Amino acid sequence: MIGITQPRRVAAITLSSRVAKEMSTKLGEEVGYAVRFEDVTSPQTKLKYMTDGMLLREAMLDDMLLMYNVIILDEAHERTVHTDVLFGIVKQAQLERRRRQLMPLKIVVMSATMDVDHFSNYFGSAPVLYLEGRQYPVQVLYTKYPQEDYAFSCLVTIFQIHREAPPNHDILVFLTGQEEIEAMASSIRQIARELDDKTPMLKVYPLYSALPHSKQLDVFRPMPVGMRKVVLSTNVAETSVTISGIKYVIDSGMVKARTHHPGTGLDILKVQRISQAQAWQRTGRAGRQSAGFCFRCYTKQEFDSMLKNPVPEIQRCNLASVVLQLLALDINSLEFDFIDKPPKEAIVGALQQLKQLGAVDGIEQPNLTKIGQKMAQFPLDPRFSKILLSAKEYGCVEEILSIVALLSGESIFVTPPGKREKAVASREKFISTAGDHITLLNVYQGYKNVEQKKQWCQDHFLNARNLEYASEVRTQLAELCERSKIPMLSCKQDYDQVRKCLVTGLFMNIAELQRDRQYTTVGSRQVVSIHPSSVLFGNQPQYVLFTEVVQTGRCYMRQLSVVDPQWLTEIIPDYIRQHRLSTHIT
Repeated sequence: MIGITQPRRVAAITLSSRVAKEMSTKLGEEVGYAVRFEDVTSPQTKLKYMTDGMLLREAMLDDMLLMYNVIILDEAHERTVHTDVLFGIVKQAQLERRRRQLMPLKIVVMSATMDVDHFSNYFGSAPVLYLEGRQYPVQVLYTKYPQEDYAFSCLVTIFQIHREAPPNHDILVFLTGQEEIEAMASSIRQIARELDDKTPMLKVYPLYSALPHSKQLDVFRPMPVGMRKVVLSTNVAETSVTISGIKYVIDSGMVKARTHHPGTGLDILKVQRISQAQAWQRTGRAGRQSAGFCFRCYTKQEFDSMLKNPVPEIQRCNLASVVLQLLALDINSLEFDFIDKPPKEAIVGALQQLKQLGAVDGIEQPNLTKIGQKMAQFPLDPRFSKILLSAKEYGCVEEILSIVALLSGESIFVTPPGKREKAVASREKFISTAGDHITLLNVYQGYKNVEQKKQWCQDHFLNARNLEYASEVRTQLAELCERSKIPMLSCKQDYDQVRKCLVTGLFMNIAELQRDRQYTTVGSRQVVSIHPSSVLFGNQPQYVLFTEVVQTGRCYMRQLSVVDPQWLTEIIPDYIRQHRLSTHIT
């Protein structure tokens, strides 16, 4: 086979669909794709598109990747964690196959903007081929002054263009995440209703990774004559997909990136400036089919002060998942040949986290334990894998499956501007005083029990697409549980068992209320607050467990549950002794 990797599922799906169409074959036969929780291939598949994470999982079963004689690593400049690990895996597979005189493995690394010498040297002075680009000229326009609110600046620019540009000249706007996109889509639709008849009809399409496949495909459909399409996208549309008809690009200059701090042990999701390479990628989207325009919602000076290239994800993220996958391949990450080695403290921090989860038995020469081998079989954050494996002990596998599936996608709650009170009131019956995890579970159980799912979601201000995605993820995880001989037990509304089970994997994410009425994390003593979207906002339980920290002005904990201090001494006695909590726990 020829394996072609993409950093994102959207790209793997749309590219395989297009190639299958061009080759007049049915998708899933000679041309197919495999992404997390979805495999559309068959024994006839010769051209297989997949996310880089999927190829990494295949390498866990066959470290020489003998199913493939060509591997194409596309969009290499994006430098996702999985792509960086794959560079090392395929390089090793190629050398090993050569050493054993097996069928040679050809590796093609592709990108529109990358440091070619760096890549060529890494792959043993590999030849570099340059292909002439087919981009039309794009006129770049900057703002005169720095913009305080980039989202508002984008909104104003959309309607400036809409009033002046001919119909069918479509607009692509780069924003940072699903919530921001949905809020802007709502604002655009509202404003568009009030415009006079002289302006063309306006149709808004969101585009982000968690969007179901069918909704993603809507973005690519051409508009009827006399209409304009506005696509609001995350950096999914930066490189991975080409949307026809785009004449204008509006670049907010921002991206949402996850950064791990080994010192505090926290993953912080925050909105930050893009790099110059990303800015040029975004600009290029306006010149795919004809000359275009790029409106940058920042000044020329701000552009000049941006980093030339983005920091590789492997140097700024939590490596627990990577280290676990490498150990499943019998590779010690401290000795692995990374193209850009992550800081040693990040690798050691990941090994310490895995040791605390019971997945490895040492730091300098780590080996996977039995539970670690089982954890590596799940395409999840190791903490979630541990929770799933512990669920059997607490008799709540069914409930934990639902919660983990919901945490694996984007938020299921929709709170339109101006309808906040109505949205909160409509969801009141799901709210649990135990916290957000049980609230999520209540929503999912309500969703599964109704016939008219779309209408029900509308009535309760819930995102039907994200609930549908969670449902698919849950089915796949249930199959993996079956393979791992985990019985489908249910705790029948005894939700204390569920929260105890969450402690087994998320015990490093526990915060304690101090005398000054502020929360600090137990592990690193970082000051944190309850996010306003949490059902616990306004309450102050003594101990809370959280899924992640998001930084805007302050560090906010998201997706929280109240935990009983007594459980902590029962479930994680070593961790409690190590961090000597307040006198509430004896």
